Amino acid sequence: MPGIVVGVDGSPNSERALDWAMKQAAAVRAPLTVIAVHEVPKSYWGHIPVIGPADESLLANLRQAAEDMTQKAASRLGDAGPASVTVRAVSGFVVKELVDASQDADLVVVGARGVSGFTRMVMGSVSNEVVQHSACPVVIVPHKR
Repeated sequence: MPGIVVGVDGSPNSERALDWAMKQAAAVRAPLTVIAVHEVPKSYWGHIPVIGPADESLLANLRQAAEDMTQKAASRLGDAGPASVTVRAVSGFVVKELVDASQDADLVVVGARGVSGFTRMVMGSVSNEVVQHSACPVVIVPHKR
């Protein structure tokens, strides 16, 4: 997915990241991919995490929420929007999904902090991991002061 990839989780910080990514995609006429990830539980009993089948109704709700968030961001931009916008909702590990998406992207955008309990305890753990492992440049949009 060439262009710009942005991770969203419904938090105000991811909303700011989405706004920034939309403006940047519009400015450089790049496609935008919005990714919302349903974080699956991690098991530490083995060395390989096990991912069960996706809950289709949960993913549909997640995708709808991400689409609504994207529509609101687009309405704030008016007519100056990205070349195209794709919204994806997946089950998996947030960092892995964003790093995988970075393989073909020109830029990955994330907010400084999200809504999960762990990221509240360790400020910016997802953004920190994405920066360290991304195959392309990463922009971390700071929280509002």
